[in-house]
Amino acid sequence: MTEASLAVQKAIGDRLAAAAEVTAIVPAGDIADRGGRPARFPSITIGDAQALDAGLDLKRRHVIVAATLHLWLAEPGLARVKALAGAVKRALRPRFTTSDGYQIADLKVEGVRFLRDPDGQHSHGVVDVEALVKEPT
Repeated sequence: MTEASLAVQKAIGDRLAAAAEVTAIVPAGDIADRGGRPARFPSITIGDAQALDAGLDLKRRHVIVAATLHLWLAEPGLARVKALAGAVKRALRPRFTTSDGYQIADLKVEGVRFLRDPDGQHSHGVVDVEALVKEPT
């Protein structure tokens, strides 16, 4: 068995890699779990996450997973990274799924912010995702 945040990470990665609107901008192979600024652009980094008890009295089998996606493009403006963020939000819109035996009962984008990289040559979007996850028995 895996861990809830890894199950959410896999579900997000699978959804993004299957979304034509996303892969028209970022190749599926460049949607991955890696740290720091990527070596290749465009890319989406998945990985930062936190799993917390959901506070539901359902045999304590529910957790809330908060995950962060980083969107990277090699361009100084923010227009295209904003378009990519919109595509990511639409790809994650179906809120229910399963992954590694975990039931992801609610998956939603909590917020999006956009940053200009200090080098002036890259744009960066940060997408905060939250999921309510039922762990397997």
